[in-house]
Amino acid sequence: MDHLQQLAQTVIQWGALLLLFFVGVGALWIFVIYLVDKTQKIHTIRRNYPVIGRLRYVFEHFGEFFRQYFFAMDREELPFNRAERSWVYRAAKNVDTTIAFGSTRPLDQPGDVIFLNSAFPVLSQDSADAGAITLGQGSCKQPYTTKSVINISGMSFGAISKPAVRALSRGAAAAGIWMNTGEGGLSSYHLEGGCDLVFQIGTAKYGVRAAEGGLDPVKLAAVAAYPQVKMFEIKMSQGAKPGKGGILPGGKVTEKIAEIRGITVGQDSISPNGHEDIRSVNDLLDMIENVREITGKPVGFKIVVGQIEFFHDLFDEINRRGVLSAPDFITLDSADGGTGAAPQPLMDYVGLALRESLPMIVDKLVEYGLRDRIKVIASGKLITPGKVAWALACGADIVTSARGFMFALGCIQALQCNKNTCPTGITTHQKELQRGLVPAEKSLRVASFAQQIVHDVGVIAHSCGVSQPRELERHHVRVIESGGLSVSLAEQYPTPVVSQKINLPPSV
Repeated sequence: MDHLQQLAQTVIQWGALLLLFFVGVGALWIFVIYLVDKTQKIHTIRRNYPVIGRLRYVFEHFGEFFRQYFFAMDREELPFNRAERSWVYRAAKNVDTTIAFGSTRPLDQPGDVIFLNSAFPVLSQDSADAGAITLGQGSCKQPYTTKSVINISGMSFGAISKPAVRALSRGAAAAGIWMNTGEGGLSSYHLEGGCDLVFQIGTAKYGVRAAEGGLDPVKLAAVAAYPQVKMFEIKMSQGAKPGKGGILPGGKVTEKIAEIRGITVGQDSISPNGHEDIRSVNDLLDMIENVREITGKPVGFKIVVGQIEFFHDLFDEINRRGVLSAPDFITLDSADGGTGAAPQPLMDYVGLALRESLPMIVDKLVEYGLRDRIKVIASGKLITPGKVAWALACGADIVTSARGFMFALGCIQALQCNKNTCPTGITTHQKELQRGLVPAEKSLRVASFAQQIVHDVGVIAHSCGVSQPRELERHHVRVIESGGLSVSLAEQYPTPVVSQKINLPPSV
């Protein structure tokens, strides 16, 4: 008994000493921080309020998470609100996506859309699939035919992780949709899932770049030799950073990424802000023709709409050269698109949103007689069935999404894509964080999300009285204006007069 009492007393004494030690270390640490804050001359708050002033930065950091989970309402957050994310999560998990009691979406917000239901909706037994679209018919040796309504937009290996690319590739194959490689080049992880691929040629020409910086025809032909690579997309600009090239921090440039891109490990990957060999519409059409000739596959370009004169000049030149000189598709990205890293002034202030640019450019194609020749792909925050249906009604042939599929992978909108600290393993190359993203499981969610989008867009189409999504037109949509009243989208963007009618070749 005495022995136990002595042991307990010894433990208490040592515990007291340890407590005193830690208190002392803590006090010393606070004193050092006090001296550092008081003597530094950079931060006013820390100089005036040493130690305590540092709490400001802690609160700023955790404020994002508290707003997201505790304070923000369902429809308040940006860039995507909780209602949008929740729908994607449920769709990806293949669980019930219905809701009860009433929508939390206001029906009086200017700019929002309403679809007009028919008194005689299409019955389930009379519905049809989305129908096939062929890109490059008559202009190249290997045109591409697809039924997919929604596809995976460009996300580079580097911007996203190896397991993320693997999951997207497998999921895309299961859903029968394509995956855009992004400007970071083609990796084995893109290929292993077996999905159709669109190879993106960025301003740095990663994966197809010659030693002196131009386009390498040998490397380009080698990429085209993969049967899975169906099309090529020349990236002129993207939504979040028009006029700025890709930005991949050096911390995310691993040996594998450096090998694929042809750059140095650990060095920032900063793409030029434009193509050095594309400085006019003639250069662009020459590049399109060159890539199409080398690859034998459809070629288009991706752009954020800005100065409209570009499209007038482009379409005039196409009609001068002949219809087959046209790009096989144009991907229109929205100014509110996403990216892993971009200057805030570009993200906030430059470029037109898809809401305005999509119907505008579709109308320009009609006006110049090129609508049947050039397919239109729409991209930019189109992650819910209503937004996809709106894009199709405006004239898009196909829709692509990046962030929608990121949510399907488990993205929680932590806004850390540029820091290599993504907690869900999607945009980080830290092995311990990637461990949580299991490609075999997440690929099922990718496929389920894509399939649910198509199903629910079909539900909207049937309600409007058409048998399949690509039959939606502008008269099926009304746009809310100030005061809560709406106007027909067909009145906002009436069918333009065809000023330059051209005759397509018989094979197109």
